[in-house]
Amino acid sequence: MGFFLETVFGGLMAGMLYALVALGFVLIFKASGVFNFAQGAMVLFAALAMARFSEWIPQWLGFDNRLLSNLLAFVAAVLCMVVVAWLVERLALRRLVNQEGITLLMATLGISYFLDGAGQLLFGSATYKIDVGMPKDPLIVLENTFPGGLLLSQEDLVSALIAALLVATLSLFFQKTRTGRALRAVADDHQAAQSIGIPLARIWVIVWSVGGIVALVAGVIWGSKLGVQFSISLVALKAFPVVILGGLTSVPGAILGGLIIGVGEKLSEIYLGPFVGGGIENWFAYVLALAFLLVRPQGLFGDKIIDRV
Repeated sequence: MGFFLETVFGGLMAGMLYALVALGFVLIFKASGVFNFAQGAMVLFAALAMARFSEWIPQWLGFDNRLLSNLLAFVAAVLCMVVVAWLVERLALRRLVNQEGITLLMATLGISYFLDGAGQLLFGSATYKIDVGMPKDPLIVLENTFPGGLLLSQEDLVSALIAALLVATLSLFFQKTRTGRALRAVADDHQAAQSIGIPLARIWVIVWSVGGIVALVAGVIWGSKLGVQFSISLVALKAFPVVILGGLTSVPGAILGGLIIGVGEKLSEIYLGPFVGGGIENWFAYVLALAFLLVRPQGLFGDKIIDRV
């Protein structure tokens, strides 16, 4: 029983990180109505910015305070993602207002390749380290309940708490603020939103900036665990099944979808892997997403689209 609970806990922690990446997809889709294929590249670009600024800032300012260096590096990386959001709106989205969805989709693919190239040009293509002081030592709990206790990862626990706080904050932002309601209005109808005075350009800059900050947090967490390298953008691929499962327009759906996939892939690898030769963790999420597309294509919390003829 203890091993089962450890596996479930590990799956929940991984699921929260998947949900954090998926949240970037949901935010931009809710505000622009386009599936942002550049989210993985944004995670990589933000993580590279954080890693490199944390190296450069102590050299520029001549001090060796890790906490202050990381704080300044995070602020600098946030500013980088705001600049990226402004450039995306100014150079791409502004010219594609009221275009077909496939046009916007292809634009995000172009943005993805641009960010991949810009990341290498500005920050380099080696493997970099992010050290924000997250605890690496394991934590043993419930020693009196289970023999030997439950072995938990403190790093995964802290990461999941950060992800949960960010998700809760963004949920409140969308539901309780005027800007959040404006974002939803823009997603429903660009022209109607403009006609009632909602500044489309500013709204898009805001939502891409928020998406960039979410990508930065995800990049810092994954970079702290795995190191910052170009394969980190592949982590975003796990977010595709998450948003399919939870629904493209639902923040709670992104959370639940991430938790389901995180726990499901861990349990399937442990208990089904020996019967199918292993490696099930790599494709479990995509098979589950395919099943949902066949049965409930809008996801668990997505809005049904009804076309009347």
